[in-house]
Amino acid sequence: MAAVVTAFLIWGLFPFYWKALQGVGAEELVAHRLVWSLGLLLPLVWSQGAGTELRAALGNRRLLLRHLVSGALLAGNWTIYVWAVHAGHVVDASLGYFLVPLLNAALGVVVLRERLPRLQVAALLVAALGVGVSIVGFGGIPWTALGLAATWGSYTLLRKQSPLGSLTGLALETLLWLPLAVGLLVWWEIRGVAAFGRVGPGTTALILGTGVVTAGPLLLFAYGARMIALTTVGLLQYIVPSVQFAIGVLVYREAFPPGRGLSFAFIWLALVIYSWSGLRAARRSGGEAGPHGAASPKA
Repeated sequence: MAAVVTAFLIWGLFPFYWKALQGVGAEELVAHRLVWSLGLLLPLVWSQGAGTELRAALGNRRLLLRHLVSGALLAGNWTIYVWAVHAGHVVDASLGYFLVPLLNAALGVVVLRERLPRLQVAALLVAALGVGVSIVGFGGIPWTALGLAATWGSYTLLRKQSPLGSLTGLALETLLWLPLAVGLLVWWEIRGVAAFGRVGPGTTALILGTGVVTAGPLLLFAYGARMIALTTVGLLQYIVPSVQFAIGVLVYREAFPPGRGLSFAFIWLALVIYSWSGLRAARRSGGEAGPHGAASPKA
């Protein structure tokens, strides 16, 4: 429990980390994150005895294609999130991650033909109403929140259909996209537009540390999630957007007018209905059914 909570708290506190790298472009940060995280993930994979699994995956074309696509979705999610923090949209980002479990449930119904209890269907309708309130209240579609929810929800759907574990899957995804990441970093260095090598030692250390902040909480999550019920993990995941929301409103003083508050209220109500329904179903079955979207890694 402590390991999972710590992982979620670290993910929730990520706005502070990316805000400290305000002067570095989101695309460059994601490229560095792919490169440096792989340097930590591969030893972790081998130390946990998953090296054979990774080698087998490299010889499976269908699995490679699936993780190539999921890796693109993950990189897209990371890029949107870092951009959102830099642009002062931390609250919008938190809304996106509040929507993820509900979107995952909707994808399960549409793509996997899963059946939801009536209460959970009602929760999806309430969430849709919340998004509608946001559109009407602000005169536009909340693209940042929906972009984060769509990329993460689609990523979770693909990973759910993969036999690889969290660490092995992420290692494979970063390995597949490593050539592009290295190529972009080299190209930006040649053109003289890269921040790396042209910023202070503190910022350079933070850029290099993107690998640690990627692999560290993931290792904690993978360790703890095996030991507690999936229902508990599903409820604890709300720590991440809750902490992000608090940072956006209380620390960065982002605008939070009544219209946006009403939109969030509908989303939160939907999550309460959805989670309560999942808990009730789990108690009846004696299993571990719970909210969707407990996959990792976050943001």
